[in-house]
Amino acid sequence: MDNAVRQDNQGKVRRVWGVLGEFETPAALLHGAEKVRDAKPKRWDCYAPFAVHGLNVAMGLKASKVSWIVGSCAFVGASGAMLMQWYLSAVNYRIVVHGKPFWAWEQFLPITFELGVLIAGFGAVLGMLALNGLPRLHHPLFDKERFLRASDDAFFIAIEASDFPPDQAQDLLRSAGASTIEIVEEDA
Repeated sequence: MDNAVRQDNQGKVRRVWGVLGEFETPAALLHGAEKVRDAKPKRWDCYAPFAVHGLNVAMGLKASKVSWIVGSCAFVGASGAMLMQWYLSAVNYRIVVHGKPFWAWEQFLPITFELGVLIAGFGAVLGMLALNGLPRLHHPLFDKERFLRASDDAFFIAIEASDFPPDQAQDLLRSAGASTIEIVEEDA
């Protein structure tokens, strides 16, 4: 089987998006992920109804970049808040309050903390969306009736055909222990 374009029963032009393999248990999914990782496809993912301990390691994933984005945004937010308050009270609008110096940093801590947390929160949400390629309104896997069980009681590995031939992906998933293997097509 190749990554060819073909027509389905309704006359729609479809092309092979990838191969979907179902696994019976979380342990089988972990073992399958290790075998797929060792075959080195570039575009593949695992789907489970709950977090499977050790799946990131089995897939060979690196640490997420979201923590760096959140930390950077928190630093920018806190620094910006402190700079803004310093400029407004010590440079732009100097008012003597109870004989305190114009730059009394202690009084600026609540706003500094709040703005740091606010900007970090925006960075977390926007960074997660950007790194995950979201929002995505439709995915070819959603057309598979069996895949709907991924949010309930089934475990899946999907290998995209863009860099890994579907016939090799089927053989790989079969050798990794997949109980069911399906070809996933999308509109061409």
